[in-house]
Amino acid sequence: MGRGRLEAFSDGVLAIIITIMVLELKVPHGEDLGALKEILPGFLSYVMSFVYIGIYWNNHHHFLQATTSVSGRVLWANLHLLFWLSLIPAATAWMGESHFAPAPTAVYGVPLLMAALAWLLLQYAILATEGRTSVLAEALGKDVKGKLSLGLYAAAIPLAFVQPRVSGLIYALVACIWLVPDRRVEHALERKETHHA
Repeated sequence: MGRGRLEAFSDGVLAIIITIMVLELKVPHGEDLGALKEILPGFLSYVMSFVYIGIYWNNHHHFLQATTSVSGRVLWANLHLLFWLSLIPAATAWMGESHFAPAPTAVYGVPLLMAALAWLLLQYAILATEGRTSVLAEALGKDVKGKLSLGLYAAAIPLAFVQPRVSGLIYALVACIWLVPDRRVEHALERKETHHA
């Protein structure tokens, strides 16, 4: 199976996830700027989740650019990733409406942790199909950022019951780590094209 169908389906699911999140945003009650204070936590949680979905969309696109074929294992691993990402809107809404209370902040980290783990499994599925000498294998290397993200999520979830704001900062930190352009796949593809030219 070609990668185009998988990419189109995934793009559609991610677009729906963002749509659900934006529909959960509340309108301020009042006519002055002070009314924005009440909806600020929901807006901040939306922004963070929007960034996360954008990061997954961007990296998913790069991964598939380095993939030549898609196996059944890759299809299931991709669905597993999309399942966890689809839970982010509900966790986002709860955390925002509760003004970053401990339990909702901890629960918000669960789909983030599980999506990061699903991403790792998707990598392994693609590498099993593409081979250990593939462009993607070369680009990933030891995947320090991916493994660091898992550790930070795992720390932030229980920490939310003690210091929910620190957990929120950890979630934001992981997003910032991934916002820094990661051009490993692009560089590997460029090297491959230069080698074959």
